[in-house]
Amino acid sequence: MPEAAQRTPPPAESPSWPVISLAQAHGALTAPGSPFEVETITLDGRPVKWWKNAPPTLRHTFMAARAHGQKTFIVYEDERVSFDAFMRASLAFAAELQAAGVQPGDRVALAMRNLPEWPVVFFAGVLTGAVVAALNAWWSGPELVFGIRDAGATVAVFDAERLERIRPLLDDLPDLGRIYVSRASASDPDPRTTTLEAVIGAPNDWRDLPEGVLPDHAPHPEDGAVLFFTSGTSGSPKAALGTHRNAGCSLMAAQFSLVRSMIRRGEAVPRPDPEAPQRVGLVSIPFFHTTGCNAVLLPAVALGQKLVCQRRFDPAEACALIEREAVQTIGGVPAVAIAILSCPERANHDLSSLEVVAYGGAPAPETLVRKIAADMKAAPGSGWGMTETSATHTHHLGEDYLNRPLSCGPAMPVSEVKVVDEAGNALPTGQVGELMAYGPNVVKGYWNRPEETAAAFIDGWVKTGDIARIDEEGFVFIVDRKKDVIIRGGENIYCQEVEDVLYAHPAVVEAALVSRPHPVLGEEAVAFVFLMPGQTATPDELRAFVAERLAGFKVPAEVRIAASMLPRNAAGKIVKPDLKSALARETAQ
Repeated sequence: MPEAAQRTPPPAESPSWPVISLAQAHGALTAPGSPFEVETITLDGRPVKWWKNAPPTLRHTFMAARAHGQKTFIVYEDERVSFDAFMRASLAFAAELQAAGVQPGDRVALAMRNLPEWPVVFFAGVLTGAVVAALNAWWSGPELVFGIRDAGATVAVFDAERLERIRPLLDDLPDLGRIYVSRASASDPDPRTTTLEAVIGAPNDWRDLPEGVLPDHAPHPEDGAVLFFTSGTSGSPKAALGTHRNAGCSLMAAQFSLVRSMIRRGEAVPRPDPEAPQRVGLVSIPFFHTTGCNAVLLPAVALGQKLVCQRRFDPAEACALIEREAVQTIGGVPAVAIAILSCPERANHDLSSLEVVAYGGAPAPETLVRKIAADMKAAPGSGWGMTETSATHTHHLGEDYLNRPLSCGPAMPVSEVKVVDEAGNALPTGQVGELMAYGPNVVKGYWNRPEETAAAFIDGWVKTGDIARIDEEGFVFIVDRKKDVIIRGGENIYCQEVEDVLYAHPAVVEAALVSRPHPVLGEEAVAFVFLMPGQTATPDELRAFVAERLAGFKVPAEVRIAASMLPRNAAGKIVKPDLKSALARETAQ
């Protein structure tokens, strides 16, 4: 598989840029014989473009790690895990899962923070042929129970924090036959529970495990491999079924974008140098996100990149880690870049190793793009994707991003985009409509939800729910969201889900959740409620009521008690634009 150039210079300031057009760059880089060669294959009877040199299955991605041997793969606090140790642990746990009766097609639930154990469990599961259900580690106990039930998982792997969160509800999961827990302080009273360390040891000991044997199962590229959870307009989580082929698409995207920037500025692309220093990335997005797994973790496994993980993102610690580990790439949401740029500790550390600061998942201020190039001397990067497109579908980097800071970039060469009207008719260049996406990265559909799958996936195209326009060169501009979603620091908050919880409070008659701009998170949620006459409830009480039932990121930043009924239209629906306008007027004052 191709490997990008070893050094990515910051965006050039030459007025002659670009030397070649976007179409010319794509044509040159995807031609026969190129490392990024694109071929046409048939999926479900439809022609689809595909990266010829991409790994067709996760088994291929895993085996590519063998070439990286003793290079460091994961750094987490005082733990350093090599690629060889990671492979030994993954094969040992795969053997354990098979001994526990896991068969191809079974679901293995995985819920933990970004620990070295996460990729071990993930690959152990997919190597046996199981489908790994990557649960949101920020979910509450009831939400985790829902995810396990929805996936039909018979095995679950937690870290100690997640197990404690779900422990009072374990009796509600009778079909969960085996539980593994990492980093638990004591033995567990539940007879189904085994410590992960009893099977594979602690991360620093994985190097002493036997080499292990690769499971016999040989997956097909179109086999299901992973369930990443999203939500629909109803607010209830849905599991998108990603295939082995889906997982290989984002692995190529960032590499392609780096090389495209080089030839767009007229530079020759250097040949990969096996003696060059190892690439290093700071991880600030959870592996349970499709972006964290497909666009960050999998490229590192295949290409031998070192990933530096934090227990939770802290900008001062991040600055120290960038200097200590010579980090070249940061990925996450815009809030990460904003936090580092504004961190007082930044001046005390050498951040000159940084080459790319990329993000997605939330709107980014236009000024952020300029500051990354000017203050960090790094290439700003962005992109657009969703769970249903297995992460990256468009990609934006360097000069292209500086020249179109409001765009999320053009589609990857294997992908397509179009904008349609309400009837599904394609609209001309520049017109605004709903964005639709097509390509080998589009998932099979929603797990066990045929009606919702049929509504969202049409002849291989997925309805994104985003309102967008596409310019004459193919750059996509997201202008609004069709679905009622608030994106807080890259995490989707679905209004009806939070409103339903507020309505469950005995004092609440009406509830409406709307977004308010936030300088770091992009957006935050504000709830307006009207109370039943004679009943009382304070804003803090209502926020606590939500916090007991939903993940912390879904709790409104502010709850406002309305003095009268909330505004409604002729159809009887609450008019949320009026509420958002009131917040906007306050911000402008």
